[in-house]
Amino acid sequence: MPKDKIAQLLKSPQPANSLSKVLGQSERVKDIVEECADDLSSVNAGLKSELLDGETSPGVENALEKSEAVEGKVQNASEELSLVNMALKEELQKRAILQERLAAEILQGEKARHASLHDPLTGLPNRALFNDRLEHGLAHAKRNGISLVVMFVDLDDFKSINDTHGHDVGDIVLKTIAGRIKQASRDEDTVCRHGGDEFLYILVEIKNERDITTIAEKIIATISAPCDIRIRDVNISLVIQPSIGVAMFPADGTTADSLVANADKAMYEAKRNKSGFTLFSSL
Repeated sequence: MPKDKIAQLLKSPQPANSLSKVLGQSERVKDIVEECADDLSSVNAGLKSELLDGETSPGVENALEKSEAVEGKVQNASEELSLVNMALKEELQKRAILQERLAAEILQGEKARHASLHDPLTGLPNRALFNDRLEHGLAHAKRNGISLVVMFVDLDDFKSINDTHGHDVGDIVLKTIAGRIKQASRDEDTVCRHGGDEFLYILVEIKNERDITTIAEKIIATISAPCDIRIRDVNISLVIQPSIGVAMFPADGTTADSLVANADKAMYEAKRNKSGFTLFSSL
């Protein structure tokens, strides 16, 4: 729908419900006018009948002519009201169609925006949304002098799952792991799929390394629980071990890029040592 029509609908001075009210009032007036026209017609018919039966006087004939003229005006008014009411009904129908189209376009726009900011497989925020939230988180942390943590999570030997069981199984595993990490996270934190079998996790207002250790261990335990999958009538049980790298603002970086890069370095160290997780500060 063209933008000018959407703007016209949104700026309309008379909403559809007001028009419906006006239409109802107009139809009631039309009914009254039609009743008056019918009454005048009956009166005039009676007068004509009486005049035919008796003597006529110029005054009575003049009154009858005036009454018939009024009857004609009332009938014309009734016809004009019918046209007005038809126009109002058409306007209501047009507005209803425009509102439906507008609602559909708004919904489509919301779906498109969601798709542009979320991973299609897992439904998690994608890198674009992650970067936006990380920038906002850093700005908040700098203003308030608080900490912020970036965790880089990688699934060990994930390629072998795709090679052995196929990408369908791999996708199920990724969705399962994504759901587990999301469920283990706090409402104020952000989990995103960085790509492939990698996830990024923003944690705000973490007080010390002990809290980081507790959270990292919780994520490892959550991820490494067996994934029981049934696909094509085959049951598969897989255990995935993650490697996590941790970088904290401001000690390990003061920008989004530096924090992600240092968390990535720490993750590779955790993978090399098979330690589960590694703090960048310990490298």
